[in-house]
Amino acid sequence: MKPDLSGRLALVTGASRGIGREIALQMAALGAHVIAVARTAGGLEELDDEIRAGGGEATLVPLDLRDFDGIDRLGGAIHERWGKLDILVANAAILGPISPIGHIKAKDFEQVMAINVTATWRLMRTTDPLLRESDAGRVIVMSSGAAHSCKPFWGAYSASKATVEALARTWAAEAQNTPLRINSVNPGATRTKMRAQAMPGEDPETLPTAAEIASKIVPLAGSGITETGKFWDAPTEKWLDYIRPA
Repeated sequence: MKPDLSGRLALVTGASRGIGREIALQMAALGAHVIAVARTAGGLEELDDEIRAGGGEATLVPLDLRDFDGIDRLGGAIHERWGKLDILVANAAILGPISPIGHIKAKDFEQVMAINVTATWRLMRTTDPLLRESDAGRVIVMSSGAAHSCKPFWGAYSASKATVEALARTWAAEAQNTPLRINSVNPGATRTKMRAQAMPGEDPETLPTAAEIASKIVPLAGSGITETGKFWDAPTEKWLDYIRPA
């Protein structure tokens, strides 16, 4: 079911395209004020036009997530203007090189970790006190099945997603006795530019659209969600538990 997000404040990274864009649009349509973060101002302006055409509201934040101090300033700005945050969607990420581990250039590996891991941690750190001020703080951390499949040549991306899942689970455990709920998401194969980059020979028409996948993720922002520290598999719409190796 679609959650009622009226009056909720949602921060969405990677909001100018793909799944992030669709999550931002759908949350705005459900009543949330969306703080949309992305590198490209043009993409954000197009998003804002569409949100406002649908009667929604957004605040645009052009920000390269490698600007770690900028992430900290964003948290401060949200505190100063609103005093809290209800929803965090940590969606922004890059694929990085599809290459044998021994062939990955150090600068490429470091860039994947900077955007996918360090920036996500900085977001967690700066929004934690804001989310705890909400009566029903909700965090959606975008992960991937690659965090668990560890396919050959996907080392950098797989490692980055496994790391953000570990951060999300730790954060969820720390907030267990609060209203804050934190979960990771596997969007599955989706018709996006990142998927086309990873699988250039794949027919995109065989994949669900970003809007279709976003509609299966947005409900995790609802105040009725009680699960935390879990893994939401969007393609099957099922909660999965983490199991320790035997």
